[in-house]
Amino acid sequence: MTTVTILGATGSVGRSTVDVLAANRDRFRVAAVVGGSDAEALARIAREIGAGFAALADRSGGDALRDALAGTGIRSGAGAAAVLEAVDRPADIVMAAISGTAGLLPTHAALKSGRAVALANKESLVCAGEAFMRDAKALGASILPVDSEHNALQQALGAGRPEDVVSMTLTASGGPFRTATRERMAGATPAEACAHPTWAMGTKINIDSATLMNKGLELIEAHHLFGLMHDQLDVLVHPQSVVHGLVHWRDGGVTAGLAVPDMRIPIAHCLGLGARIPLSGNPLDLAAIGTLSFEPVDEGRFPCLGLARAALRDGGAMPTVLNAANEVAVAAFVAGEIGFLEIAAVVAEACERGASRKGKAPSSIEEALAIDHEVRQEMRDRRARATRFHSEPGRRMA
Repeated sequence: MTTVTILGATGSVGRSTVDVLAANRDRFRVAAVVGGSDAEALARIAREIGAGFAALADRSGGDALRDALAGTGIRSGAGAAAVLEAVDRPADIVMAAISGTAGLLPTHAALKSGRAVALANKESLVCAGEAFMRDAKALGASILPVDSEHNALQQALGAGRPEDVVSMTLTASGGPFRTATRERMAGATPAEACAHPTWAMGTKINIDSATLMNKGLELIEAHHLFGLMHDQLDVLVHPQSVVHGLVHWRDGGVTAGLAVPDMRIPIAHCLGLGARIPLSGNPLDLAAIGTLSFEPVDEGRFPCLGLARAALRDGGAMPTVLNAANEVAVAAFVAGEIGFLEIAAVVAEACERGASRKGKAPSSIEEALAIDHEVRQEMRDRRARATRFHSEPGRRMA
């Protein structure tokens, strides 16, 4: 039996993980599940897969979680300490699927000798990649990529030696605005930006996919996972989302990772620790699909990808700045404070102001979180000053 803990059990990756575990009860035991604020959903998951412990990040939901688990024998807790208690429980694999910077500390705490961390929290590598990978190596933890693109690349690497790799390509569906004009995107609503053509994900990652920032963040992840430089990593738009990643070899050969767009496939690959776990569902039928198409990214219409490339190239703490600015900008778009195209403009301005951070990458998770906090606070302060300026008599914009 392989023992698993799920961080972010109520999110999209967490729910797909639960599906895989529930279908393979003879292979897995669940040590703990962690959720954000939905006590009822977390209790339902804990009961379904027989978790030993359930923890809610939101301390105020502790009583509701305890009541929902009454009589099951499943222990529970709420708040930061309870989350870390869940992480600390013995487990062979920790599925790290808490989204955003909220996942940095618990994901880092999951790094333990002999343990595998199935990494779906991209911020761990975007915000603190050097420190995270250094600590994983020092502590003897294995990092297993869960994102379909990185998982495909990892599998494709089995076709040759790492030293023979020339470059890697990640694919992008193109999102809901793949063929839209800039004028059309300027008036896009959050609901339209969230209408991803392929994947069912949360609001933040859906919008990141619409701007292609998500693919830029994945380039930064790939740099840390596979040790390639910025100019060895590229992106292709592939609307069918069947080819997830390509490895280019020095002899001109290319190895591709293909699968239907179903997150259970990379999740099962990670949970299997080298063994293939059977999954139900429709197999890949290339004859039925008929055509696989590819096209370059138009960075004129999708400047967020270029901003992420620049952050990766500049290095230091620039990816940390980029991620913080993007989270603030996306939240402002969802709140109706800025337009869709303004997301890139807000992020670009923050990166320009943060250019002095190019020199040195965060040396720890705590330092990365401190930089993240500083960037967010500076953006809030600038917005407050701008709001006061435009609201003063005689200073309204014409």
